[in-house]
Amino acid sequence: MNIVRSWREQKIILKMWFPVLCDQDFLFEPGERENMLDRLAAKLSKTRAELEKLFAELQLY
Repeated sequence: MNIVRSWREQKIILKMWFPVLCDQDFLFEPGERENMLDRLAAKLSKTRAELEKLFAELQLY
């Protein structure tokens, strides 16, 4: 995947698309990225594959 948006931009867009998300949902410690992605997937009722697709779409938005 070609990353063209910063993580900050991605968080802002996701919070606009999904008002249920808040800043705390995006917090993670180094090495804990997978846990954050699992929390986001659960909160949005999406599979990890759907979540990865969503992040890929963010690069095109």
